[in-house]
Amino acid sequence: MLARATFRAASAPTLVARRGFQSTRAQFSSPYHYPEGPRSNLPFDPLKRGFAFKYWGFMATGFSLPFLLAGEAPDSILSTTKKNK
Repeated sequence: MLARATFRAASAPTLVARRGFQSTRAQFSSPYHYPEGPRSNLPFDPLKRGFAFKYWGFMATGFSLPFLLAGEAPDSILSTTKKNK
């Protein structure tokens, strides 16, 4: 039983060290990892004319939505910092 534990302890570091260095060979035939080319895996086309307007509209809506839903929250936060005389 002691010999088995010693054998396991001695062989364990080599298995762990060996596993970290296994990898597949890099293929340098194309700079892209997929055959269709860049931007083919996106569900939208960033090169179209209205993309920038739609993108920034979406970002502005997402950023302003929490503030619009909060309503009077910024005023109530500011009113707590005023000193009462």
